[in-house]
Amino acid sequence: MLIESAPRIGYVLKVYPRFSETFIVSEILAHEAAGTELEIFALRPPTEGRFHEQLARVRAPVTYLPSQGLRASDFWAQVRRAAAGDPLFWERFAPAQNEDLVDVAQALALADLVRERGLTHLHAHFASSATTVARLAARLAGISYSFTAHAKDLYHESVDATQMRHKLADASAVVTVSDYNVAYLQTQFGEAAAGVRRIYNGLELACFPFQAPMGRPQQIIAVGRLVEKKGFDVLIDACALLRDQGRTFTCLIVGTGDQQVALAQQITRLNLDAQVRLVGPRPQSEVVDLVQRGSVFAAPCVVGNDGNRDGLPTVLLEAMALGTPCVATDVTGIPELIEHGVTGLLVPQRDPGSLAASLAALLDDEALRVDLALAARQRIEQMFDSARNSEALRMLFAEASECAPLRMKEVSRCA
Repeated sequence: MLIESAPRIGYVLKVYPRFSETFIVSEILAHEAAGTELEIFALRPPTEGRFHEQLARVRAPVTYLPSQGLRASDFWAQVRRAAAGDPLFWERFAPAQNEDLVDVAQALALADLVRERGLTHLHAHFASSATTVARLAARLAGISYSFTAHAKDLYHESVDATQMRHKLADASAVVTVSDYNVAYLQTQFGEAAAGVRRIYNGLELACFPFQAPMGRPQQIIAVGRLVEKKGFDVLIDACALLRDQGRTFTCLIVGTGDQQVALAQQITRLNLDAQVRLVGPRPQSEVVDLVQRGSVFAAPCVVGNDGNRDGLPTVLLEAMALGTPCVATDVTGIPELIEHGVTGLLVPQRDPGSLAASLAALLDDEALRVDLALAARQRIEQMFDSARNSEALRMLFAEASECAPLRMKEVSRCA
């Protein structure tokens, strides 16, 4: 089916807005700057109560799909109404039989909105419930869908391999944020993942002005959710080693999460209260200021005991863009961003000794900091510009819209 007008895209997100998902907002803003018409559909309203300033610039309307108070009688009435107007309904509805009732109800509601508002393509972030809803809604409405797979979708022990295979096979396009993720998907899912594309997350570069790291205090900065895969416990151990070497420094860890109490206890147990502070969550403008005042940015990511891991942390992109040299671990897609000794320093995961040595090298050597920072900014401009990367994503949307089949089961991927 050819679409003569410009594609109209629906973004399907589990929660919107979410404090930690600045990369999605940056992507939406880049689409809007290019003139793309978007609507946002969220499965759940936010519960955090903290938002970044950039949200005020998003023009796309937001619709929260019904998620509470669903009664069986209302659900089946919704199904009967949909079936009455579509002779292909039961064929298209077949994949819903194994899905969560709320997901199915939201997909039915979304399909109605797709038809009503003339949307031509749905794109979901995270291959979990958001993609489940987008997949079924797209089938019911006779349009295409795509999704971006992130680390938690791929590596966590809770991932349902059968569900993932179906989503990969049905999508008109699948995107993930690193070559590492692409290789993993293709190894795990074979032909179903053959068409997965790598499109890096991007930054709105004007929001991250470069400053060379000269004359900065002896300060280490780390930013992220306080969860196992971020490796902040390893960073605290490395700080103990730096303190024992007689160094005078501070380390600020920005964020909140399940490990906050355990990390605070670790700091106290190691007598590091004078050196290491958990400063809680901060809005993006304040994070930019903190990062740009630090001599070193640390991203000691690890593979968690549950298999969860970071794909390619957006905070690393931000630090590199701002001119703060980075020390990170050599896990997942991070080596695609940081080339050791060129755009930053890499260390093995869960190795506080190596981490401490690399942090010390950057604290001590301003010339090295400047060289790494200049090369890192160049890497970000070349590969992680949101304007350029979102254009690649829009090309996928346009191709999908143009070849969206009337019967989704007949053409699962338009090559």
